[in-house]
Amino acid sequence: MDNAHIILVEDNRYDGEMILDAISVNYMTDKVRVLRDGEQALDYFFGPEGYFRAATVHLPKLILLDLKLPKVSGLEFLKQIRSDERTRYIPAVIFTSSNEAEDRIESYLLGANSFVVKPSDADIFSRVVTDIISYWISINNVVYEN
Repeated sequence: MDNAHIILVEDNRYDGEMILDAISVNYMTDKVRVLRDGEQALDYFFGPEGYFRAATVHLPKLILLDLKLPKVSGLEFLKQIRSDERTRYIPAVIFTSSNEAEDRIESYLLGANSFVVKPSDADIFSRVVTDIISYWISINNVVYEN
């Protein structure tokens, strides 16, 4: 199993590429694992070949999560990782195009650490991703230690 520092759960290839481009400015993209839907994300952690089947587990430092995902929604994925003691404290940032109050409220009720609406301007988008990564990877102190 890989030792990704960032788990990016994003079904939109264009947004995913923009996120990876922004990350690559200050961070190694080989430490990012991209998952394209909520089912794939759940399998990554809990499936038969999943994360916790490895001999040594190094938890990711951040999950960057879209809400509107195929197969299993971002909210359902968030609910599942927060209900498992092994993944409960991994920081999860919602990064979505939704600006709906109910999505924000539900995200925080389910344990999201932050809710960020994707900017439509490419330069601002890149800056916001860089700020998110900088804070959660470089500045934040996690609850667990690898």
